[in-house]
Amino acid sequence: MKVLETPIADVKLIEPRCFGDARGFFLETFSVQRYQDAGISAVFVQDNHSRSRHGVLRGLHYQLHHPQGKLVSVARGEVFDVVVDIRVGSPTFGQWYGAVLNDNNHRQMYIPPGLAHGFAVLSETVDFVYKCTDYYHPEDEKGLLWNDPVIGIDWQINQPLLSEKDRNNKTLAELKAGNELPLYLPNKGGL
Repeated sequence: MKVLETPIADVKLIEPRCFGDARGFFLETFSVQRYQDAGISAVFVQDNHSRSRHGVLRGLHYQLHHPQGKLVSVARGEVFDVVVDIRVGSPTFGQWYGAVLNDNNHRQMYIPPGLAHGFAVLSETVDFVYKCTDYYHPEDEKGLLWNDPVIGIDWQINQPLLSEKDRNNKTLAELKAGNELPLYLPNKGGL
């Protein structure tokens, strides 16, 4: 597998080896040893699978007291996957990175705990799968406004379909003023 560094510390874009022929393909989506060798030593405790239709934008989500690292990929379809560094004190605070993940390139993105994550569906439908390093705690879920003008994410879609919750998320400045952001701790793996 090929592991590509991104402009945001500890966020990695992964291109697994895919073996294909006329019958189809095979790829290894996770191996503890292989991912540890690539610098991803996270322990995953939960797997999730969501299905969404074209134009849906989910995010930007994070948990404050139970931060989740994620290993995300697409089983069917295509998304523009986005991560925003919201760790107060991080050298890349407020910066975003995005990549196209689809069922042809088989890319994965590793997102360490403490960052906001979301995706926009570019295909007719998408099956989005991901591993998490902590359990989902609905009472702890927070959200960053998808179109915060200070961050300026180019989502590659117009007029996204949003949940009411995502439509009403706060800007980065509002979250910072309300002390609703994680701290960057460089000697503790970033969080």
